[in-house]
Amino acid sequence: MNKKIVIGSRGSKLALIYAQTAKNKIVQNTDLNNEDIIIKEIKTKGDQVQDKRLSEVGGKGLFSTNIENELQDKKIDIAVHALKDMPANETNGLRTNTFLERNDPREILITKEKKKLKDLQVEAIIGTSSYRREFQIKKIRSDLKCKLIRGNVDTRIKKLNDGLYDAIILSYAGIKSLSIEDKISEIFSVQEIIPSAGQGIISLQCRNDDKDIISILDSINDQKTHLRAQAERNVLKVLEGDCETAVGAHSIIKGDEIILEAELFSLDGIQRFYEKKSSKIENAKSLGEEVGKILKVKSNNSYKK
Repeated sequence: MNKKIVIGSRGSKLALIYAQTAKNKIVQNTDLNNEDIIIKEIKTKGDQVQDKRLSEVGGKGLFSTNIENELQDKKIDIAVHALKDMPANETNGLRTNTFLERNDPREILITKEKKKLKDLQVEAIIGTSSYRREFQIKKIRSDLKCKLIRGNVDTRIKKLNDGLYDAIILSYAGIKSLSIEDKISEIFSVQEIIPSAGQGIISLQCRNDDKDIISILDSINDQKTHLRAQAERNVLKVLEGDCETAVGAHSIIKGDEIILEAELFSLDGIQRFYEKKSSKIENAKSLGEEVGKILKVKSNNSYKK
């Protein structure tokens, strides 16, 4: 290739770390060098609107649409996304089929005095922008109050320290990437809190017809993460999951088997529908569809009662 490759990314500190990780992987696995690849910061509506739930102002696409538009307009060659922030369905003309090795998918709690969830005062205020996290926390402690919090990791920690919240819940992957693990008060196992589908996965996207970029991305695709991403994302696709849909999905690979567990909450968070299944790794996609369909039937049957 005789032109520079442009990677498009959100401008937050964490997003730029993910973009740099992607750039490093390309340099390590191809004959390209640092000077051949440029990282371009792109403002997204999700970063600009900070006082509302994403579901109120357009859903998960608020973090990806502007970046995808630049990809479609050939202003960038590769888009970098946190997979959990992407809508479940593909955008026409674009290929989301490359995933870097998964970071830690677990959820963490940050409190001012390093208190664990069980030690928080009655009716303590937890900051989260996710219905899934809210419902999962309330299953553990029904007395806790959840209050909307938006913004990047630094902003959220500042709001906690300013006394607006007693605790905040974030993904371990982001905290690790920012090297601020010392702030963690508690790490939840994936059994205690099932993460968002694709949590901890960096996804790289390009145009369907860009053969040169596809061959570069294929050289850095992590196969196990790819399989896990397909399984978890297909649960969301079946459930038509977006920010309003409180869904957790997490998979692990053992030998030649993939094990997938997922949960879906009713709109009010009171009912929880759960399913766990396993299959051969080559059936990762269909396993995700199967689990999604089972959850859909369970929730539909419950509404009919």
